Amino acid sequence: MEAKAVSRFVRLGPRKVGQILKLISGKSINEAYGVTKFIKRRAGIAVEKTVKSAVANLKSTKDLNEIYVSEAHVGQGPTLKRMRPAAMGRGVTYKRKMCHITIKVKEKE
Repeated sequence: MEAKAVSRFVRLGPRKVGQILKLISGKSINEAYGVTKFIKRRAGIAVEKTVKSAVANLKSTKDLNEIYVSEAHVGQGPTLKRMRPAAMGRGVTYKRKMCHITIKVKEKE
């Protein structure tokens, strides 16, 4: 059985989230929880919430060692354009990026 969870409009850059998703892809749920809990990045919290949601969507009461992350990917979300004051009264734009996190979990056969 397979389940999927999607977190949309997460206020983190997709490259930073993608680094953590590479670490948990293909691992069991207990290993994925361990990686996200002890990693020193803000993106670990968002990834952990998405993994917990995917496990809850599985509708299975099996042991967590029987479940693994089959697929994990991140996509670019919309970008917020903001202004910052600069020299000589100018305004400089900068971008606040967002991402969409998708995680699929499966039971071992």
